[in-house]
Amino acid sequence: MATAAASALYTRGILGFTPSLSSLSRPIKRGIYNIHFSSTEQSVTESESASLINNRIPLGSLNGGLDTRSLTNNLDLVLSHLQSRRASSETQDAARRIASRAEERVTLLQTRDAALRTKNEQSAEVGKLMRQSKDDDADSDKIESLVAEAKGLSAAASDEASAIEAKLAELESECSGLLAAIPNLLDDTVPDGIDEESNEELYTRGDVTALPTKLNWPEDFTPRWHDDVATTLSGYHPEQAVAISGARFPLLSGPIARLERAISSFFLDLHTNEHGYTECSVPLIVGRSALEGTSQLPKFEDDLFGITNHRCNAEDAFLIPTAEVPLTNFHRGDVLEEADLPKSYVALTPCFRAEAGSYGRDVRGLIRAHQFLKVEMVKICAEDKSREEHEKLTKHAERCLELLELPYKKVRLCSGDIGFGARLCYDLNVWCPGSGEFREISSCSNTGDFQAKRMALRYRPAAPPAADKEEGKGGKKKKKQKKVKPVLCHTINGSGLAVGRTLVAILENYQMPDGSVTVPEVLRPYMGGLESLKVSE
Repeated sequence: MATAAASALYTRGILGFTPSLSSLSRPIKRGIYNIHFSSTEQSVTESESASLINNRIPLGSLNGGLDTRSLTNNLDLVLSHLQSRRASSETQDAARRIASRAEERVTLLQTRDAALRTKNEQSAEVGKLMRQSKDDDADSDKIESLVAEAKGLSAAASDEASAIEAKLAELESECSGLLAAIPNLLDDTVPDGIDEESNEELYTRGDVTALPTKLNWPEDFTPRWHDDVATTLSGYHPEQAVAISGARFPLLSGPIARLERAISSFFLDLHTNEHGYTECSVPLIVGRSALEGTSQLPKFEDDLFGITNHRCNAEDAFLIPTAEVPLTNFHRGDVLEEADLPKSYVALTPCFRAEAGSYGRDVRGLIRAHQFLKVEMVKICAEDKSREEHEKLTKHAERCLELLELPYKKVRLCSGDIGFGARLCYDLNVWCPGSGEFREISSCSNTGDFQAKRMALRYRPAAPPAADKEEGKGGKKKKKQKKVKPVLCHTINGSGLAVGRTLVAILENYQMPDGSVTVPEVLRPYMGGLESLKVSE
């Protein structure tokens, strides 16, 4: 069912719905790119395969996010990207339905316009006949009959046009709902793959043996899990947390809680003082339209914590799953000036996620909790700076790990693992010696204009240099230069970093055989100069 916000976007013309008749008459290659799902479908020919990038049609000139027109005119491309994402058959059918409904809309518009012409023609005929009735030699009975006939035709045409308008509104509402369930198109560099096993490792930074050597770990020392380390330091209380809130809510105290606060402050200071971000304190409760703007809704409502006794501007209310939502919505509906871009924001917030589909995964300790702290970075920029700003933001997240001396890997997510709203995404996975694996600690996504389109977030490009002020023909002044038309912003977001998982990595990488934890050097100023968390006597 279409949401009110999506319908409003149609009203403002953001989603667009004016496919050309020529685009609707072209043949659609329904199956040649369906290469992942069925051996019965037509296979890609050698020449077609050569034109594919990562097993899908490249973006080419289709750089912007999808609206109904661009989806209809590029249905083959859209389907190939959905198949690359391993999207459900329902999602692919939604794309096809949008295209077919576009053709139906053109027919309805033509019929409506014909009805309106008939109404106007018959109304004009009524006026003409009424003027004729004033003539002395007019046949009043005949004219009266003709007027009645014209009025009837005009009324019928008006009723027909009104009925078609109602059908058009219903159709556009349906298509806005279908379009809201279509994920972002993929950057050409995104590798093809089914799941995280197909993610592309770009590089590793740091040596997993460096900290053990620096801390003089004995060769026979087996590092423990973070929850065991925190429990030994009397700072982790899972049983009490369960009694208060149920499973997967953390309760920390003493040195562990203080270390968590130190991590948060360090990240905020780094991003604001060195990386140029503006710190924000944001609402933790947001309305439905804000989550639609950043594309958590409508698809992922089951992963959110809804609030039943409060409304946000007459909308359903939710706890934020990430500060990305309020930070990106900061400028929803605005037209920014290109000279003021990029906007770079950072916020520390608790995040709340029900994660309905994740039960049984990473249930031990602090790895996957319903509530956790995260420092979130968001950039709003011009299209031509999008890739550059994405790389910068990712580097800012990496810098956090480098200063903490934590080994990590940078990976490019594959088509089957990338998020719904992301066009391109890098994950940073930190080394955790207790569990003996690299775990995700930051996800840095470039959404292109996908989110901006949903929240009507635009910027006005800088005007080209003005021509010399010279007179035109006849001594007349030249016309004033027109303002440049606003275009959609690009939005970028990433963790800088997830505080809880950073705490996990520090506890496991900086633990000592006697149960104490060495405080990383960059965190000591935030711990009052404390160099080690000692086990209580």
